[in-house]
Amino acid sequence: MEHYKVTLTEPERHELESFINKGKSAAKKLSNARILLATDRGEFNNAHNLDYESIAKQLHVSIKTIERVRKRFVEEGVDSAINRKNHSRAKPSIFKGEEEAQLIVLACSNPPVGRSSWTLKLLADKLISLDVVESVSPSTVGRALKKNELKPWQNKEWCIPEANADFVCNMEDVLNVYERPYDADYPVVCMDESSKQSIKETRTPIQASPGSVEKYDTEYERNGTNNIFIATEPLKGKVKVDITDRRTKIDWANFIKTLVDDDYKGAKKVVLVMDNLNTHKGSSLYEAFSPAEARRILDKLEIHYTPKHGSWLNVAEIELSRLGRQCLNRRIPDRETLITEVKAWSHQRNMEPCTVNWQFTTEDARVKLKRLYPQIETRQN
Repeated sequence: MEHYKVTLTEPERHELESFINKGKSAAKKLSNARILLATDRGEFNNAHNLDYESIAKQLHVSIKTIERVRKRFVEEGVDSAINRKNHSRAKPSIFKGEEEAQLIVLACSNPPVGRSSWTLKLLADKLISLDVVESVSPSTVGRALKKNELKPWQNKEWCIPEANADFVCNMEDVLNVYERPYDADYPVVCMDESSKQSIKETRTPIQASPGSVEKYDTEYERNGTNNIFIATEPLKGKVKVDITDRRTKIDWANFIKTLVDDDYKGAKKVVLVMDNLNTHKGSSLYEAFSPAEARRILDKLEIHYTPKHGSWLNVAEIELSRLGRQCLNRRIPDRETLITEVKAWSHQRNMEPCTVNWQFTTEDARVKLKRLYPQIETRQN
């Protein structure tokens, strides 16, 4: 320990004391400064009989840490002793440009037969078997993948749109609707639907207590499925939710009728954005009501369909996700309970409206989603 002696000048000691008193630096730096002050053998320190074990215990560090800080001070000065991190010797990288490129190609390829995805060990073994490298550990492979932001063991369910004119036509139509300013006479309303299965408990759950989470039994009883209709007005944050036994054309027609006649009675037209589900048709109104009534309701609607595999264009999807996370993410035993819970959720949601500021425009789509647009070949006469 005495091979590296810390001898501080008065200015150095004063600087370290001020540094500690400010207390605004990282804990590691402050600890290093305290080590230098505690092990100082200069004339401005009265404590020359140093007990390094006591110092280590007092500062909550190891003897080796004290030795490293003192060594850096002797060899490189005060700043290095305080600020320099304790780096181990860097090992030369196994993955050079070509090897790293082959790792990326491999990680993005299909996994071996019998495996659903690549693991770090599978990748390491494969690189060795292909003679890309002589040896490599899974952790080294992991660091290389992390640097390139690759996670081959993960996947995600996604709506993958097909590049065609129908898709981009409906997409641009909906995007243009979202660019309209708010107009109470022509409110933009997004509509969607989902389902929720009722599940009864077969055994009474154990309530949560300090140090213990709530527990419920793995066994349960199915008690039917309910349909959820939801409509939201993005620019006002208004939400409407109805629960029905089924999702027939008649159910949809009745939901739309209440939307037009009750929720937006004063509007000249309701600009309705929804997906092109087989029940979401004007013809469904004719199956539910008289021709005159069906035409009256249709005349109050301006319908815009999102494209197939374009559910992300429907703002009602956001509300369904919010409803699922905040209210439906649990076992609900029956339809009556579901109606009560959803009614309470929608009431609170409308008391604290949260609007949607849609930013993605047609101009953005033509640049960022250019691959979805049909390629027009220039013909020369």
